[in-house]
Amino acid sequence: MSMSKEVAKSIEDFRAKVAEAAEGIVFQSTNTDDSPYQISQAAASTDTTIYPPPSSTEKNGPSSNKRKRNEDGSAAPAHLNETVNARYPELVHANKLILKLHETVKLECAQLSDSCDKVKLWVNLTMPNGVQIQEEVLSELLRSQESAYNIRDAARQHHLARAKICSKLIKYPHIEDYTLGLKEHDEKQFFFTRQNLIDIRNVYAVLTDILHKNIAKIRAPKGNNGVGLY
Repeated sequence: MSMSKEVAKSIEDFRAKVAEAAEGIVFQSTNTDDSPYQISQAAASTDTTIYPPPSSTEKNGPSSNKRKRNEDGSAAPAHLNETVNARYPELVHANKLILKLHETVKLECAQLSDSCDKVKLWVNLTMPNGVQIQEEVLSELLRSQESAYNIRDAARQHHLARAKICSKLIKYPHIEDYTLGLKEHDEKQFFFTRQNLIDIRNVYAVLTDILHKNIAKIRAPKGNNGVGLY
């Protein structure tokens, strides 16, 4: 049973769109500028002040141990930094500069992962069985995508580790080492997160180099090609 002309045309149109999107990614200019986030910014970005708890009576009315409920009887979600039932209700604010840096990294990771998906689809659609070059390109794209996922997880790890230090700082404000530890943690995190941006840039550089050197064989592959990547 043969494929209808309409189906064949729709498949070819899809292939053409995939190829156009992928080549647009492969041949787009890569940002090689240095990071706008400099290590010198880290030292002044940590606020180790222990702030008094917000007034629950001002925002939420009189204090109550009972959980507020919605009209349908379900439990209402707790507000951010709600301290009604907290054992230590004081506040230590997050590092705003690192939050901004993490948002930049997360956006870059999402874009890198999406770009890898589009190029992988293009390579898969043009690849006959047993083509070594395409298989190696796909492996490199997969490694790059996994790198993006791992880098994306750094923000979660940072907040969990920082929360432990802050909880100690609130509980033992007279111990100076917790204050210094928080500053050192933020400075290290700033360095690592800035380095993650450089790593993402380097991933793009390596992928671009591999794809450009092998673009002819990717566009027009030949089966059972034993020659590896350039």
